[in-house]
Amino acid sequence: MSGFKLQYKPFGERSILIEWPQVISGNVLKSMLSYKHRLENYSFKQEVYIKYAYNSILIIYTSTINNFYDEVLTLKSIYDSEFKDVKTEFKLWNIPVCYDLEFGVDLEKISNKNNLTILDIIQLHTSSKYPVYFLGFLPGFLYLGGLNKKLHFPRKKSPRLKVEKGSVAIGGSQTGIYPTQSPGGWQIIGKTPINFFDLNAEKPCFANAGDKIQFVSVSRSDYDSILTKVERQDYIIESEVIDG
Repeated sequence: MSGFKLQYKPFGERSILIEWPQVISGNVLKSMLSYKHRLENYSFKQEVYIKYAYNSILIIYTSTINNFYDEVLTLKSIYDSEFKDVKTEFKLWNIPVCYDLEFGVDLEKISNKNNLTILDIIQLHTSSKYPVYFLGFLPGFLYLGGLNKKLHFPRKKSPRLKVEKGSVAIGGSQTGIYPTQSPGGWQIIGKTPINFFDLNAEKPCFANAGDKIQFVSVSRSDYDSILTKVERQDYIIESEVIDG
């Protein structure tokens, strides 16, 4: 659990920000999720809310923190404690994507600029297993790591006003899926028929931080078939349990 030198900073009168090294790393993710689990199972004197991002955890207290330094000592002791973590089950989710040019409107641009064929782009994009670091920006938007460097591509200088739901895209060193129609500045390379956020479902977003995503290339006819099943609520996303 230990091994990282964490920074503890006041964040207003009722919050403390805990920061890891500013890198996107699987080891940082494991450390952060383990610490988050410890915090969630610790009996604080007052109710707290815990939020997290790539490299940080924000602890929000319901009342003003009277002594910041005493509270930091408590947090450090939780981090260093001999706490037996509960085994967490993570999953690898297989996400079908149609990379036809009808959907992948920026594929040719990436192909030309990065000196790759479109088949190269599809092969590279589907060969990685992308760790889910956290959810944010939009409900159901997954922040994924692990994009092959050959696929890195700058975001658009002027974002599109409308990106369709399910669009799979690349932005800088990241890839992701737009869970709803929204403005967006990432380069679009395909589209998935899967719902990443369903407000009516018992669990609106199926994926959790620590899970992994693997994209699977499908034809346009397969895309249409899966979309029909999704709309009938008759499609089950393929997944398997993996080690955390």
